[in-house]
Amino acid sequence: MNSSDRNPEFILFAQHGWSDNGKDINVLATALVEQSHEDRQNTVVFAPSLGLITTYWRINPLVSKLEKLVIEIIEQYPQAQLKIMGHSLGGLIWLELLDRHPDWHCKVHSLVMIGSPVGGSHLARLIDPLALGIGMARDLGKNRRALATKLAQKIPTLAIASDLGKGSDGMVPLENTKFNYAQFVCVDNIPHANLKCNQDLVPIIHKFWSNPQINLCQSPDWIAQLLTFLKDIPGMTDANYQNLSKSTVLIEFSQGVTLRTYTNVAQVKHVFVTNAQSQCLYAGYVGWLHFSHLQKSLLEIKKLFPTQDSLKNS
Repeated sequence: MNSSDRNPEFILFAQHGWSDNGKDINVLATALVEQSHEDRQNTVVFAPSLGLITTYWRINPLVSKLEKLVIEIIEQYPQAQLKIMGHSLGGLIWLELLDRHPDWHCKVHSLVMIGSPVGGSHLARLIDPLALGIGMARDLGKNRRALATKLAQKIPTLAIASDLGKGSDGMVPLENTKFNYAQFVCVDNIPHANLKCNQDLVPIIHKFWSNPQINLCQSPDWIAQLLTFLKDIPGMTDANYQNLSKSTVLIEFSQGVTLRTYTNVAQVKHVFVTNAQSQCLYAGYVGWLHFSHLQKSLLEIKKLFPTQDSLKNS
């Protein structure tokens, strides 16, 4: 932790993720502070290591351990505002901690989520598809989008993701990091593990810090509603765009929007929504356990949203 003789205006909490410690994310946090004279004079950096081995088990002990540390720092600097930054699991830990402490919300200047699988890690669900509780897979696979959305309505939030191609940073799909009321920035060609210390993120975060805003520009149109509907289907897991080229059109909507599906040999059914320019607006999949939920939802979609057939018959 970097400290100052004067009372700081901000405390920057930087939290590492799974199978990690605080060393690398502290590099990014320190760069953020050192590159600005004002931040260097007015900010304390705190990048605690919660224990590499303990990140393999459960999230709640990590949340509780961080909670004790944060309480101590807040008591030490009671007037300081909180700047929060979390990489991957670190962002999820902070979502859980902020949910425990609504009394802290008024102190939070901003929240930055870096490559965090807010929608529930697809890799974790592959490891623990029945949610039996296999290590951290159970907690990483949990969908926290509703929690993140609730917090982002109160706390200015930035979600940063990376695309190596096909809509993923190699571990976390772009779709997995998105949620309403958060600002969203996608960078190119930074692998998931490198996001925690890549200097290209410094100007992005500085720009957000200079004017932290709650993103109220949520599209109320039917396309946004369609994507939300799909994400809420039981068992739906955010995915990358790798199998888009193999998919076929199932439903044609207005404005050139299509819903496409593809079922692989493992009986995993992929769902894609594309716009008139064939750009992917959403990608997800369900396993065979949730086929019935998907089939029922697809029938409802045809009734709820403007398909080409409904437009012809109107």
